[in-house]
Amino acid sequence: MGFRISPTTPAGKWLGFVTAVWVQAISGNNYTFSNYSDALKSLMALTQLQLNNLSVAKDVGKAFGLLAGLASDHLPVPVILLIGSIEGFVGYGVQWLVVSRRIQPLPYWAMCIFLCMGGNSTTWMNTAILVTCIRNFRKNRGPVSGILKGYVGLSTAIFTDLCSALFSDDPAKFLLMLAIIPFVICLAAIIFLREIPPSYTSAEENEETRYFGVINVIAVIIAIYLLAFDVSGTHGRLFSQVFAVILLILLASPLSIPIYLAINNFIISNSESKTLDIERDVIEPLLVQENVAEVEKVTVEVKAEATMVKRKRPVIGEEHTIVEALRTVDFWILFVSFLCGVGTGLAVMNNMGQIGLALGYTDVSMFVSLTSIWGFFGRILSGSVSEYFIKRAGTPRPVWNAASQVLMAVGYILMAMAMPGSLYIGSIVVGICYGVRLAVTVPTASELFGLKYYGLIYNILILNLPLGSFLFSGLLAGFLYDAQATRTAGGGNTCIGAHCYRIVFVVMAIACIIGVGLDILLAIRTKRIYSKIYASKKSKKTSSASGSQ
Repeated sequence: MGFRISPTTPAGKWLGFVTAVWVQAISGNNYTFSNYSDALKSLMALTQLQLNNLSVAKDVGKAFGLLAGLASDHLPVPVILLIGSIEGFVGYGVQWLVVSRRIQPLPYWAMCIFLCMGGNSTTWMNTAILVTCIRNFRKNRGPVSGILKGYVGLSTAIFTDLCSALFSDDPAKFLLMLAIIPFVICLAAIIFLREIPPSYTSAEENEETRYFGVINVIAVIIAIYLLAFDVSGTHGRLFSQVFAVILLILLASPLSIPIYLAINNFIISNSESKTLDIERDVIEPLLVQENVAEVEKVTVEVKAEATMVKRKRPVIGEEHTIVEALRTVDFWILFVSFLCGVGTGLAVMNNMGQIGLALGYTDVSMFVSLTSIWGFFGRILSGSVSEYFIKRAGTPRPVWNAASQVLMAVGYILMAMAMPGSLYIGSIVVGICYGVRLAVTVPTASELFGLKYYGLIYNILILNLPLGSFLFSGLLAGFLYDAQATRTAGGGNTCIGAHCYRIVFVVMAIACIIGVGLDILLAIRTKRIYSKIYASKKSKKTSSASGSQ
């Protein structure tokens, strides 16, 4: 038997997850607009409202993520990833051509289209990754969501710091990175990421938890490493190059898990216990096939009964079709509360360049990286912590969303006050809370409405990104900034001072308080569901322990 990694083996399963992590580590390019927005504003002589509407166009691309959600039920994962990678290559590639002055600036409407393409590309990547990985590791949804969304949060800092280290924050080269790197990484995921049967035993579930812990530790090391680079001031060329090399090594280090599993499997398969291993390999698929046959039998019976009996409307916690999910009050509570959190957070990220300049900072890349890195901590910790408290006490996940929105409202008030250092604190707070909001909502939706149509349900929730960008960034921040700004000689405008965004921050703090109330309501309404999940996990753990005695 040769040394190889099949997608259906444990090593292949984890190799697929590692490539999924890499895709997420480069798919947060939607949050990097502040790094090149000022170049677009000066090159195209835009007002702040026009610039904000460009960022809205970028986020509107996520509205077309519904197509990715529909496709996830009909197209294989490699095709979905290929669509996203090509679309991103074209969208960001054309922006690079404009910013690098290789072509003349395109008409405003044309730039909106290419920014929209760039924004939509990530919906194909994220849908393929999230749907596949949550189905592959469905008993560890919280950690899976936290890790994957955590790397999305880190991606902004990864791109920003690599560009700073290698290209001195050149916006044109930054856009070139956004065009090429995601395309190449997606090609790797196309080869290795597949949907395979989830774990069936408690031992397999515990093994998954252990490996997720390893990936969490690696991710935290990467985040601290990026943070240290950001806060340590300016760096020489050699130091920056060494930083970039070490960063790439750290990003590659999760490969140690599938390599370890492949080597371990290779050694076992060639040991004296080979016969026992073969027997186990034969028995387990037969058991799975037996279960599948039983499920198919039940399915046929159910379908036969469905011709005579009208389908009963599912309750929360059972599989929902799209229409059934949209008819529930719980879905719309989750949708609106999600809007209050991610919509306001996205407005800060899109306007971070102008917020920093208004408060007297000439280099805003630090704040972009801080939001990204602390967003990672919010995502990765909330996924694991919320999962832990479900298993420990049946605590509803929406509780963590409510807590994050309270903290986010405090962050907006601090930024509205514009005290010394408040933008640093505000960037950290908004990053953490935005990360919590994303990481907790992803598994919450799957637990309330099921996994069968999860791809489409997820993308309907993600409509909050373009909607929130339009309401809080395009309308609120754009109009209020332009009302305070003065015209510049080139035809654009600028505003300097704390007053430029003060009202914006106050309004967004109020929106967060509304979101807190909705999250608390959802936690109350779903408490029984999470109590059932807790009881099920506790019962399984007890039976597993008694069976091993």
